[in-house]
Amino acid sequence: MLSRFGKIDAFELDDEARAIAKTKMPIDVKPGMLPDGIPFKPGSFDVVTAFDVIEHVEQDVASLGRLGEQLAPDGRLFMTVPALPWLWSKHDETHHHFRRYTKASLDETLRKAGLEPVRVSYFNTLLFPLIAGLRLMRKKLGITEVADDAMPGRFTNAVLKAVFGAESNVVGLVPLPIGVSLMAVAKRAK
Repeated sequence: MLSRFGKIDAFELDDEARAIAKTKMPIDVKPGMLPDGIPFKPGSFDVVTAFDVIEHVEQDVASLGRLGEQLAPDGRLFMTVPALPWLWSKHDETHHHFRRYTKASLDETLRKAGLEPVRVSYFNTLLFPLIAGLRLMRKKLGITEVADDAMPGRFTNAVLKAVFGAESNVVGLVPLPIGVSLMAVAKRAK
C-alpha cells in the first residue's frame, strides 16, 4: 500500500516474521532491531513508520530516538500504539507488549526521544465503548481472560473493518478525544 508513495525499505528482528513479510511484500526486509540494530544510514528517509511496534520494545525512548535519526531534515515519523494503560488485558500479554500509552505519555516519550510531536490523537474511537466495556466487565466480574488473538469470522471481521474504517477520514482532520489506539506524527526537534 505504501509503495505508491515511493521506495519502501523495512527491517525485522525475527527470521520467521521476516520470511512471512517477504512473501507479502515485494521488498527486501532486512534483519535489524531497535534501538541499536537499524540497518540503514541515518538521515535517509522522508517518512519512517512504526505501526504498532514501539509497545513491543523495552527501550521506547531510545528506539524512537534512533528512528528519529533515520529522518531526513524535513522528514516525519508516523506511528501507532495501543492506548490507555487501564485497558491492559491478556491481549497485551499475549502480544508481548511492554506498555500502553495515554496521549500525554506518548507526547512526553516522543519529546524525550528528541522528537517534536506534530499531531497526537486517539483513534479506534467507534469501537472504544465495546472494547472498554468488555474489558471493564471482565475485570469487575473476575472473569479470567483468554487470549483474544484468533481471527473473527468473516461477517464479524467485515463489520469490524467497516466500523474501524469509518473514522479513517476523520483521524487526519480532528483529534479524537478517546480511543483504543493512538497515532502520532512527529519530526526531529530543532
